[in-house]
Formats: sequence, C-alpha cells, structure tokens
Amino acid sequence: MATFNKPKNLNGAELAAELKAVGLKIGLIADNSDGTISFEVNDEELANEIVLAHNGTTIAPEPTIAEKLASVGLSLDELKTAILGGN
Repeated sequence: MATFNKPKNLNGAELAAELKAVGLKIGLIADNSDGTISFEVNDEELANEIVLAHNGTTIAPEPTIAEKLASVGLSLDELKTAILGGN
C-alpha cells in the first residue's frame, strides 16, 4: 500500500481515471483522515507525480464579467461607456 499527500481538491473518481489513463493499475483509494491517501499501485513514483498534479475541480469556474466581455472583444470600460452613452 502506497501513501501520498492528499491533494487539496481531491476527487477520488477523477484521480482514479487520471492514474488509469497513464497505465497505472490501482486499488481502492483510501482517505486516511490524516492528510494522506493510500492505494495499491504498480508504479509508486509515477503515481506520486499524478497525485501531485491532481486538481479535482471537475466543473470549470464561472468566468468573470471581464472574461466574458473579452471573449467578444470588449472591455468593462467600453461596456460602461456604451451604456452611459459616451463616445
């Protein structure tokens, strides 16, 4: 059984898929309730790299207003000017 530091945003199903995607065979992921997780794995070094890179955010964060405007070529200041009737 290999033990790893628990990722901040752990998503067990997603982590298992990430490990399997690089060819690792794993057992059930156990949360040890002490800031670590454990599971059986055939390559502990590679598994550690995947665990360290894991970010369990499965839903992308909502874009900000500025990001939404930028996607159509506008800035927040340009929108304010248009709404307020400026040049």
